[in-house]
Amino acid sequence: MRVCKIVIPLWISVISATFLARAQGTFQNLDFESSRIIPIVNGDYGQTTIAVTNALPGWAVFIGSNQVSQITYNDPALGSTWVTLWATNGQQISRNYSVLLQGGLTASSASISQTGLIPVLAESLLFEAQPQADAGTLEVSLRGVNLPFFALSSGANYTLYGADISAFAGQTEQLTFSALVEVSSYGNDWNIDNIQFSNLPIPEPGVFSLSVLGALLLGWRVLRRRG
Repeated sequence: MRVCKIVIPLWISVISATFLARAQGTFQNLDFESSRIIPIVNGDYGQTTIAVTNALPGWAVFIGSNQVSQITYNDPALGSTWVTLWATNGQQISRNYSVLLQGGLTASSASISQTGLIPVLAESLLFEAQPQADAGTLEVSLRGVNLPFFALSSGANYTLYGADISAFAGQTEQLTFSALVEVSSYGNDWNIDNIQFSNLPIPEPGVFSLSVLGALLLGWRVLRRRG
């Protein structure tokens, strides 16, 4: 499913103020900061690679339906379906590491997947992403069920996205992020980082927009009275 591009600029300030669920169930390395750069010279693909167990501890990597044991770092593919680790080269979204999913033309999707216990109070799944300008479809799923998600806020080099996962709270499920093949373009690149479970529900776009508009009108009236 394509992301619904509805931007709610104030949502991030609400999150930072309170209620963000720190407990992440039994999921691990959701910000990819546990990565270890242990190069394998002339690896599986005739170039320097890293074992997935070192590059992305806790995660499995799939190219189409095939699970791979090695990925590259700071070396994205050109037109191929691939997963690479952005590692301290300035391309990562924050801190040291991000994961680039490339839905190229050589397989159906580039995916990372992990199974874990979702926090019992979780209402939403949040993640930061930096899609390429003409990016196509990113799928996010739990138990193989695609999660509709939409933009909540924008940062300097990312967009914060959110999805309602309240139906899965307290359950052990497989979480998967997949950049799908895009036959009409050269590729479909999504840079992913900082995945989090939150106990804040994702607001209904229309309801939230009206409440923000109301707050702005109230503030404007207060300023007029003070002026």
